[in-house]
Amino acid sequence: MAVKITELCINCDSCIDECPATAIVSASDSPVNGDNTYVKPEKCIECSDGTMPKCADACPTEGAIVWDMPYTAEYNAYYVAGHESGIYNIREHKKNGIMFPEVSPKPYREAISIANRQAHTPVAE
Repeated sequence: MAVKITELCINCDSCIDECPATAIVSASDSPVNGDNTYVKPEKCIECSDGTMPKCADACPTEGAIVWDMPYTAEYNAYYVAGHESGIYNIREHKKNGIMFPEVSPKPYREAISIANRQAHTPVAE
């Protein structure tokens, strides 16, 4: 996934239109709790071709968008556990099953340390 939206989100939806991967949905469409705008981890590409993820650049709220673990096979167990506990709702493909990282890995910014990702450091820092 790479980025995650926190409870600091004001649900202005500025990030939704900026996401080139269409990975962000409004709070009313959130598959997990409906309280906040939600990033679909199986679709997020961290806008790895730019200087900063476009969602974070558009967000008016400091700290609302944070780093999350890379969506790669190495962190498959992290996302499986999150899916099972309701933190994430990973899309299920009719043919390929649930699109966990081992099935459909995504690009990520290697320059962001795992420690910063584990700490959910704000993207804009």
